[in-house]
Amino acid sequence: MKNNASLLYSCFLVAGDFLALVLAFVGAFILRVTLGFGLGEQAVANPVHARTYLGIFLILTPFWIIIFALLGLYGSSIYEKRFSEAGRLLIGSFAGLLFVLSYAYIINEPIFPAKLVPVYGFILAFLLLLIFRNLARWTRSVLFTYNIGITHLLIVGDTRITAELIETLHNSRLSGYKIVGVVGHNNIPDNTSLAIFNNFAEAIDKIGPEDIHSIVQTELYSNSDKNNEILTFSQEHHIAYRFVPGNTELFVGNLEVELFRQSVPVVAVHQTALIGWGRIVKRVFDMVVGCLLLIVASPLLAIISLLQLLNGGDVFFRQTRLTRFNHKFKVYKFRTVRPAYNGLSPEEAFKKMGKPELIKKYRDSGDQLMNDPRIGKFGRFLRATSLDELPQLFNVLKGDLSLVGPRALVPEELSTYEKRHAILSVKSGLTGLAVVSGRRNISFEERRKLDMYYVQNWSFWLDIVILLKTIRVVLTGSGAK
Repeated sequence: MKNNASLLYSCFLVAGDFLALVLAFVGAFILRVTLGFGLGEQAVANPVHARTYLGIFLILTPFWIIIFALLGLYGSSIYEKRFSEAGRLLIGSFAGLLFVLSYAYIINEPIFPAKLVPVYGFILAFLLLLIFRNLARWTRSVLFTYNIGITHLLIVGDTRITAELIETLHNSRLSGYKIVGVVGHNNIPDNTSLAIFNNFAEAIDKIGPEDIHSIVQTELYSNSDKNNEILTFSQEHHIAYRFVPGNTELFVGNLEVELFRQSVPVVAVHQTALIGWGRIVKRVFDMVVGCLLLIVASPLLAIISLLQLLNGGDVFFRQTRLTRFNHKFKVYKFRTVRPAYNGLSPEEAFKKMGKPELIKKYRDSGDQLMNDPRIGKFGRFLRATSLDELPQLFNVLKGDLSLVGPRALVPEELSTYEKRHAILSVKSGLTGLAVVSGRRNISFEERRKLDMYYVQNWSFWLDIVILLKTIRVVLTGSGAK
């Protein structure tokens, strides 16, 4: 008997989401109509009978569930991604509400008895969905504790990936997996109590196909017959089968299975998930939000420019940077260095002030030297508040930068920047994952890894999260030096 725990869990989520949505909008009806909770003592605008209201939502909620499904809220990959799940629930709740409002507009009949009912419903729906999802996750872990719903896994292979899988899945309560055996010897941790087998046939003979729910092959054999034997066995006994590609470093970023020339199945490996419509949506978002931010920030831009003129020296600092596909552009910032060092490179400035030993520190820090002596008092204020970055909004509108992206590289960094080709597969950003994860308080290597993570795991929701976190970072001055 095969393990249907994932399917049952998905069905449980569907039922729970359905109940949460119905309860949310019933609660909204009670709050506004029955209890009269609202703005002032306004009467109900559209008298709608409670039974009619409930009937409409029982009919429309399945379509709402379909929206959730399209957002991937019932796929197994969402189980351990709490933050991503919350974001998709928020988007799905809003999209579902728009669907209901559109339906009311099309039939030209009032669904909601008052304008505040959909507002209350949206808020309650999101909160109840979050509560239910966390309750479902807790219930699942409790069931795992009692060995209910556990997936029995056989690992075939003798590579470092085998050891990593054993380490990752050792806690059944958290992972939902129980390793029933490993085919291989060399990369098994010494302290393991797992059943170890010399070959696949021995493993099947000792374990039995009925006690295996999933097989992961971490090593493809040079003998194709051996690989076919494992795959055929999996298919005959309806066991889930996965394999790890030989060179895992090739398989980063976004993967897409497609038919090459409509006949040969191939796996397309993209350096980034930011492809196709994602790029278009991101550019439109940059233009709209960039324009709004520029309008809001225009008084600050004018005041800072005037103060810069009164302080002497240039208003703006311009530097050649690299963005997508090695494209060179001039980045704009408010000048923060003292007028005496205006127009000089950092190396030239350090030599001029008699501190050439700072050149190496500056390079090693990745252009993030703490307590940089070139910076004046007003410049320190601009950097601490991130106001020196405001002119980069013009770069965003020009298309040189995106609002969110990896740090824009200086051309001289190319020779020392590992995996620069991946970083330069997307536009550099005004803010980024490194900015909201510690900024100058983290090492250059950590910032590089965060940039790589962003490139390989881009999503529109990730951009939204980074922008929201950027507001907190700017207001608190976190990591600014």
